[in-house]
Amino acid sequence: MKLWRSVVGKLWITILLLVSFVLFILTILLLEFFQNYHINEMERELTQTAKKISRIIDEHERDVALEISWELVDDVTEVVIVMNKNEYYYSPVEKQVIKLPISYLTEEPDLQKVLTEDKMVKKKATLNNHIETNSDESKVLIIGAPLKESTSTNGAVFLYQSLEVMEETTRTTTKFIFLAAFIAIILTTIFAFFLSTRITAPLRKMREAAFEVARGKFDTKVPFTSQDEIGQLAIAFNQMGKKLKFNMNALSQEKEQLASILSGMADGVITFNKDGTILITNPPAEQFLHSWYYEQEEENMDTDAVPSKVMELFQLAVSTEKEQVGEISIQGRFWVMIVSPLYSNKLIRGAVAVIRDMTEERQLDKLRQDFIANVSHELRTPIAMMQGYSEAIVDDIASTDEEKKEMASVIYDESLRMGRLVNELLDLARMEAGHVQLMMEEMEVTPFLHKIVRKFQGLAKEKNIQLDLRLSDQPLRLHFDPDGIEQVLTNLIDNAIRHTPDMGKVIVSERSDDRGLYIEVEDSGSGIPEEDLPFVFERFYKADKARTRGRSGTGLGLAIAKNIINAHKGRISVQSKVGQGTTFSFFIPRNLG
Repeated sequence: MKLWRSVVGKLWITILLLVSFVLFILTILLLEFFQNYHINEMERELTQTAKKISRIIDEHERDVALEISWELVDDVTEVVIVMNKNEYYYSPVEKQVIKLPISYLTEEPDLQKVLTEDKMVKKKATLNNHIETNSDESKVLIIGAPLKESTSTNGAVFLYQSLEVMEETTRTTTKFIFLAAFIAIILTTIFAFFLSTRITAPLRKMREAAFEVARGKFDTKVPFTSQDEIGQLAIAFNQMGKKLKFNMNALSQEKEQLASILSGMADGVITFNKDGTILITNPPAEQFLHSWYYEQEEENMDTDAVPSKVMELFQLAVSTEKEQVGEISIQGRFWVMIVSPLYSNKLIRGAVAVIRDMTEERQLDKLRQDFIANVSHELRTPIAMMQGYSEAIVDDIASTDEEKKEMASVIYDESLRMGRLVNELLDLARMEAGHVQLMMEEMEVTPFLHKIVRKFQGLAKEKNIQLDLRLSDQPLRLHFDPDGIEQVLTNLIDNAIRHTPDMGKVIVSERSDDRGLYIEVEDSGSGIPEEDLPFVFERFYKADKARTRGRSGTGLGLAIAKNIINAHKGRISVQSKVGQGTTFSFFIPRNLG
């Protein structure tokens, strides 16, 4: 840092300029005072001496008077006594600096008044080369006093003295003042640096402490050793740091609390900046955007793009400053969006969108109505077949034992089908009631998955389908119910093979992280229509609306799979596109406690 930019330099320059200005004014005033004082003193002394000489000449004989007169003046003062026009006397000096001619004294207009008007005169004269001097130009002070009438008429006493003596005294005084000014400036500089050091030393500590506070070290303290303004500033700084730490901790707690609330909300929350960029999202909102990215075939999940409907509601909320409500359908699920403007004082700084999945609520009534219809539909066919074949046997329509045996076999199969349906309904009801009992074991995931996939290799080859297993490089041991997870995977792989055409592909992939185990079953089959996606985990859901008998199943497998995964405190989901395939994925956490 340059000196003149620092507080020390600024304070030093300020004090130096102030002292220099004061010394300059004081020097001018002192020089003027000394010059006037010396001139006045010289005039007074010369005037008194001239009067004394005039009185001595009047009272004593000429020789005695002249001798006394010469004794009254010093070496720098010269005397000329003019008795008359032809009689005059110069004082005897060893070294005469200036010798004024008698003609100049008696003929100069101002000096002539002492002879003609008989009064005291004084004159400051500048002498040049026409007058005998030891220098080219000299300044003298001339005092003239008339002689008494008893002594002479038209006589006078002239005393003159060079002003060089006074000017030399003035120069000496000036040098002394300049020396004093130089010493004052030096002392001022020392004092300024000492004072500024006393001021800037705590300021430097405060600056260092401010940088530490800016880095987040709010416990930084500034020591204060005085009770002046700087000490009070240090106390205020320490109080500010303490208050800032308290406020930052409060803000941090509020932020953590807000983050916990957002992450724990069942509804999705998206906060937008004023220009429409996303600031904050919670897990349900991220799941909503993930589904939209999948539908839009977006591979980059970090994009800031949002559905056009959401952006439209955002723009309306910002422009009208009113809450906006809308709906959007993604992957067969219905989402209700409420977009409200956010204010900073009275200015809009963005908006917040609350996204609620209303699929279950909207379909709840439909599921209640469809449940009885589905159960009736599933039971009607086997009951009708059992009734028809029973009547055929009773009415002896079957003429041979083989026909009766065949009819009885159909009745037996349909009864087994009804029993399986009832058992699955009971199992499902027991699971949904929370009475499912998991037999937890620590299992190695890789051999477990190999065993299940190997079980379906024959069926896959029979249908000319490629069944692959993709495993992560890291071996994993995890606690779960092997029978339950095997039932889930069996259902998912069986469904994938059944809905995948010849030359298709089914891929079972596994990956894990610190949270738990992720398993995906992906097929290249016909896919699930978007309007059916919300119902795949409901009872009696079948992708085949014709509900062909035989291998089509009861439609309870996915509902049971979902309850098994929920009992493991995991989650299961599906993503699908018609004509491209379906991906079922489920997650089992490491910590099931």
